[in-house]
Amino acid sequence: MFQKKDIIYSETIGVCMVEDVVKLADNKKDVYQYYLLRSVFDRKKKAYIPVENHTVQLRNLITMQEAIALQEEMDYEKKNIHIKEEIAYVIENHNKEV
Repeated sequence: MFQKKDIIYSETIGVCMVEDVVKLADNKKDVYQYYLLRSVFDRKKKAYIPVENHTVQLRNLITMQEAIALQEEMDYEKKNIHIKEEIAYVIENHNKEV
């Protein structure tokens, strides 16, 4: 389970922060936990993704080594915009973490 303030990758909005983990109810009054995700590149973009049984791919960010390798691939320009943003984010923020 991701925690509040984690920076992760979502296939729908790209690099995002887990802004909160909230409880939402459906029509039957059943309560479920959801991640409130907010894009780090466009603060207006947000998504509510169920913590359990979500169909959207959520994962930790790639490593610095993976980012460099992906950036050097021949088909880099053809990659999904979210993947390019992830590569850029990891490379730009690597020095801040070290």
